Order: sequence, then structure tokens, then C-alpha cells
Amino acid sequence: MSTVMSARGMTKRYGKRVAVDDISFDIPAGRIVGLIGPNGSGKTTTLKAALGLIPFDGELKVLGFDPRTQRDELMKDVCFIADVAILPRWLRVREAIDFVEGVHPRFDRKKAERYIANTKLSPDMKVKSMSKGMIVQLHLALVMAIDAKLLVLDEPTLGLDIMYRKQFYQNLLEDYFDEHKTIVITTHQVEEVEHILTDLMFIREGKIVLSASMDEVGERYTEVMVPADKLNAANALQPIDQRTVFGKSVMLFDGVPRTQLATLGETRNPSVADLFVATMKGIYA
Repeated sequence: MSTVMSARGMTKRYGKRVAVDDISFDIPAGRIVGLIGPNGSGKTTTLKAALGLIPFDGELKVLGFDPRTQRDELMKDVCFIADVAILPRWLRVREAIDFVEGVHPRFDRKKAERYIANTKLSPDMKVKSMSKGMIVQLHLALVMAIDAKLLVLDEPTLGLDIMYRKQFYQNLLEDYFDEHKTIVITTHQVEEVEHILTDLMFIREGKIVLSASMDEVGERYTEVMVPADKLNAANALQPIDQRTVFGKSVMLFDGVPRTQLATLGETRNPSVADLFVATMKGIYA
């Protein structure tokens, strides 16, 4: 299957409020996609629609299924994690394995147990006696033992220290992801997932405002540190954003050839975080 998720005119309303506003997008198979947006932008609503948790208008196919009418078939090939930092404190490691084995048809118990054997976790250990790092390891053991085609992560490392957040994503990349799996991630810590993303989607006020591969982002957007004597020439090229760093102007351009921008100052690729801030400016005004 070349396309894992495909939306056409998808809309979700809560009363008079439009949470997702007539969006269309395609997510190819074998990609790691960052769905990035501020609170209330429609990220979680989009994911809930894809998982068959809420009704919606328009078209949405996930792994070829309509989540509204074919959720049972769909969820056989989907794994969803909302927050790795929260597990019932009374839960034991073996009970967590028992539970996932009972609810997911593609869970490999032996694979989970092999992963846990390489950690400091024991089958009778309870969550309340685990460090945050151990909780991350337990979650990873459960996730990596599920042979799902689509892994959906909604703010998975919320509340974790930076060391454990990095560990989670590194293990995910090294031990789980391959060309047969697709991962969709929403997170506020975009700088921490930037290095693993293959594709980027920005959502703002229920609309997709950017959908591109990371390669396309690198070709399309350029930051330039512009000296004072080149400011007029740079402004004539209509930067989409401008900020001051150590007294120098840093301008962000969309679609202007890098060879042309190189005559104005030092050029570089913008970080996802800087591109996100520039795209979302004015949303809270």
C-alpha cells in the first residue's frame, strides 16, 4: 500500500466550532510524519478521526479502511500511544503484557519479554516502583512487540525529562521503524523529533498550512543572516518572517533561490521550530 492515510475535505465540528476545516492530505507508507500545531489547532481531532474514535464529514481512508465503518479491521494494523508517562501505578510488568496480548492481535509476547530481559525491569515490578526511564522501557517493549503498519503517537513523551524523551525516540528509530511501518507523531517538542522526521505537516486553526517532505522543506525555505547594508535588498524579496539575533537580522524566505539569497548574507536551513514559529505568528494576537 503506497498511501497509509488519505483525507479529502475532512471536516469535524463541535457545535458551531470547527475543529478540523475541510482538510486534504496524503501520508505515504514507510514515513515518519510530524503533525505539528498549537493547542486547539486540530491535531488530536485529526488523530481521533483516523482512529475511528469520532464521527466526521468528508473522506478519510486509513490503511484503505474508513475509520467510521471499518474500525475493527483497521485497528488490527494500528498501534496508538497517547502518553508514555502515564500508566496505572498498581500495574505490574506481566499484567501490562497480559493486557496488550489480550487486546491486540499482532502482539508478540516473546518479543516483548526479550526486550524486557535486557532492561532492569522484572515481571512482578509495579509501575509505582519504576523510575521514569523504566516506564519508558516498558512502553517501548509493548510497542515494539506489536507488528502494526501504523503507529500513532499523540504527545507520547509529555512529562518526561529530556534524557528519557531522547531515549524513547532513539529506540523507536533503531528498534521499531522500517520501510513497512509508518509513524505519525504529534508533539510540542519539535526540536527533539526533527532529526527523525521524513515529512512535516503544520496545522493551524483546523487547516493544514504546510504539508511537505523534509527534503522539500529544505529546498523551499532558507534563512539568511542579513547585515545592515543589505536589509533593503533583502526586504525587497519579501521574507515571510524576520527576527533579530545578537543584533543581526535573520530573515526567512519561501521559494527564493538560495544562490540569489547567498548574495545577501549567510544562508542556512531553518529549524522546524523556527519554521513553525514563523508559520504560526499572529495566531494568538
